[in-house]
Amino acid sequence: MAKAALLTAVPPVMVRSEANPDGIPKEVFDGFRAALTANRAQFYRDVPSGPFYGFNRDGAEVSQGLIDNWWRQGMARGAKAHYDGIAAFSETDFTQDLQSITVPVPILHGEDDQIVPIENSAHKAIKLVRNGELKTYPGLSHGFFATHPDVVNADLLAFARK
Repeated sequence: MAKAALLTAVPPVMVRSEANPDGIPKEVFDGFRAALTANRAQFYRDVPSGPFYGFNRDGAEVSQGLIDNWWRQGMARGAKAHYDGIAAFSETDFTQDLQSITVPVPILHGEDDQIVPIENSAHKAIKLVRNGELKTYPGLSHGFFATHPDVVNADLLAFARK
């Protein structure tokens, strides 16, 4: 592998712990699991309709197509895998993985990411990657790759051409 890119990525670790005191409380992720268990179909409507794409922000241009596609993808996959995936993305500590990366890595992250707050992820990850480059997007959400593909794809292409 010659290069890699991290877009709105969770590393190094999301959940609050003794080692990560400014992380997100586990209760937040317990709430995700509870919502998924209570009404999976509604969970897959609520998340993209709000925080994932930032459609809950004033002035947001809502895309019903993106919401419907997120729902379709969620309902087409296994509920148990998604339930377990919440623990995997929130509780796994990727610190050593980040430190072991030697190839160039752009870390691209929306500054208004309500799912994976930039302070708890990209701002920490860039300090761990040897050959990293942090690129942030003011006002953009976790799903910025789908809401603003023209911006993100241009940056990825420029990086690939370096």
